[in-house]
Amino acid sequence: MKRIEKKIIILAFFLAVLLTGSNAWALFGSKFQTLKPENGNVFIPIKQMDDGKAHYFKVKADDGADKGLDVSFFVVKSSDGIIRAAVDSCDVCYRSGKGYVQQADVMVCTNCGRRFATDRINEVKGGCNPAPLNRTIEGDMLVISMADINTNAWYCKFK
Repeated sequence: MKRIEKKIIILAFFLAVLLTGSNAWALFGSKFQTLKPENGNVFIPIKQMDDGKAHYFKVKADDGADKGLDVSFFVVKSSDGIIRAAVDSCDVCYRSGKGYVQQADVMVCTNCGRRFATDRINEVKGGCNPAPLNRTIEGDMLVISMADINTNAWYCKFK
């Protein structure tokens, strides 16, 4: 094989690894969809969650010491059919600003590598568990209170 062909193969391999990695979105824009609060809440269509994939959002805190800070969070419909929501951070690793990625039915901390079953999000709190957000369902919308987002904004100071 010629030297140029080897370089092309090596470059193609590294490009494939990069584009299939969990941070490939960084090349093409943010994985976070920006939400705007309405009447003290953020609203997300429930049908958006039917694929079982984690969906990432951000909204600016609109009250308290962290007013104006982008708060990032994810919403996922777990295998038991429950829609769950959590800040994209935890008590332990929030300073890294790295958050979570989904691998099948688990969310993986991209800082420490700990794995959390999606059906335990909002059930187990503290430590390296994703910081839960309270949520309700109104009609065909998932509703998260800005008061809860504002209370948990501190998790996102390092993002």
